[in-house]
Amino acid sequence: MRIITGSARGVRLKTPAGDGTRPTADRTREALFSMLGARVYDARVLDLFAGTGALSLESLSRGAAHAVLVDRTTHAILVENAQRTKLAARVELRRGDVYGQAAALAREGRTFDLIFADPPYARGDNARVLAALDAGALLAADGLFVLEQGAGEQIVERSGSLSLMRERRYGAARICFYTQEVQE
Repeated sequence: MRIITGSARGVRLKTPAGDGTRPTADRTREALFSMLGARVYDARVLDLFAGTGALSLESLSRGAAHAVLVDRTTHAILVENAQRTKLAARVELRRGDVYGQAAALAREGRTFDLIFADPPYARGDNARVLAALDAGALLAADGLFVLEQGAGEQIVERSGSLSLMRERRYGAARICFYTQEVQE
């Protein structure tokens, strides 16, 4: 697994041993970032269930301003990958429960232009992640939330102010894009 393009192009990322982490495949990441286009530039990024950090580090490599990476078990790998890519100065690492960290970020008044979440497949986290983001108002008004889930998992079309904009399937993965509806 490597960074596809940008300032860290070609840098190989360290991945955890075993099958506890399922990094987003290079082809899926390439398609995702092709759809995101210029939205990444200068974005504040939140990466939940960060794993290797591939999504947020790719964002930073492509010009995102800052990224917060949250994962309970891969902290050492995230530190190493941020250093390998020479992007550590724009990375904030948070170790712990995704939901607890999301609530802490909300209490701090933080918002993000681009939020990624790649929870373990088939554990039922999709609706919970959406509800936590909506409750914490972490997504900026014109932001985008990108949820990776198993292709066979139920798609959540709406959660509070978050609404499914589009979805695409890539092999065993499904990428769902959510925006925040403007309250009138």
